Amino acid sequence: MFSSYKGLPRTAWIIFGGTIVNRIGFMVVPFLVYYLGSRGVSTSQVAYVLGCLGIGTLVGPLLSGILADRWGRRSTMITGLVGTAVSHGLLFAAPNLLTLALSAAVLSVCGTMVSPSANALLAESVDAERRRNAFSLVYWAVNIGSAAAGILGGFLAERGYWLLFLIDASSALLFAVIAASLLPAGKRVAPPATAQGGGGYGIVLRDPLMRALLPLFGVTLAIYSLTEAALPLAIRDDGLSPKVFGAMATLNAVLVVILQPIATTVLAKARPLVVYAFSAGLIALGVAFTGLADSAWTYGATVAVWSLGEAAIGGIHSATVQNIAPEHARGRYQGAFQWMWGSSRFVALTAGTALYAHAGPSALWWTCAVAGLIAPLGVLALGPAVERRTAAAQKEEEKAAAMGAE
Repeated sequence: MFSSYKGLPRTAWIIFGGTIVNRIGFMVVPFLVYYLGSRGVSTSQVAYVLGCLGIGTLVGPLLSGILADRWGRRSTMITGLVGTAVSHGLLFAAPNLLTLALSAAVLSVCGTMVSPSANALLAESVDAERRRNAFSLVYWAVNIGSAAAGILGGFLAERGYWLLFLIDASSALLFAVIAASLLPAGKRVAPPATAQGGGGYGIVLRDPLMRALLPLFGVTLAIYSLTEAALPLAIRDDGLSPKVFGAMATLNAVLVVILQPIATTVLAKARPLVVYAFSAGLIALGVAFTGLADSAWTYGATVAVWSLGEAAIGGIHSATVQNIAPEHARGRYQGAFQWMWGSSRFVALTAGTALYAHAGPSALWWTCAVAGLIAPLGVLALGPAVERRTAAAQKEEEKAAAMGAE
């Protein structure tokens, strides 16, 4: 069951453990609407705070990518984690709407700085052949921690929202301590003389392969994000209790935690982008089948379909991005990918729900089915180019390692 994770380097397991700790402390954001309500913030005002939270998720990854390449992977991680802890305190103590909104923006900027730098550090610790397994391990950690946070969050919220803030801040600080004491600093590789774009994102924007991959990845990420936006609307419109949505979230978490290591092992020898295309198709069909559901049992069946796709896809997209990234720009490539993820989620929460409300649920679910099946085929068509780039990058890494050994 866990054979694909055997032999991964110490760095991967430290990031795995730290990610579980950090994701257990992800309770404030899911319960933020309820906390703001307890502070007397009106529904219309809540939108301003959530808007600032969303904007921050677009800024943090881009900032992290640049800092990770220029300043160092570990230093950027620690900065994001400490900033996350401090911003939780600022959000809890914020006296008015303006400071609540600003604190939410700082929280999301700092929180989204951690992943790009951690993933760049992870990519450096393993060769291209094992990156898929390493990223799958960390993605598994995210789901383990999130499942625990979902269970604990509801229990602790009833006893006081301050407990959520305390645990979230403490978990971020604990991961910062783990990173500072156990993780390597990471490489700061000088760009080759022929490199263009300086230290910004020009290098990513000029890469035709990344320009093609990111939007295609974004389609699947947007469809997946509908599970937190349109799924609760569909459940509500069928006259079902909010508890049904909670049960669906729990079912998803349990299935992914159980199935992901199995899927990673069973599919280890398959070509990564073939697995990706199949898995992304399952996610699209599972989400689209929501339009056929009308009871807790049928909703559960649709959740099982897209959860299987989520478990199988693991960290293939992140590993693919790192495999094609130049060594001196790993942070920026990962930052661009995380930015696309945040943008896709934003599109799902805004355009997706608008399409559901104005054009009707059927229009949304058919869009998911069609776009969600076409986009993975586009990724699959780019497979030969990705494999050629990965092979070339691996040769360069081996050459650099041999020169370093001399």
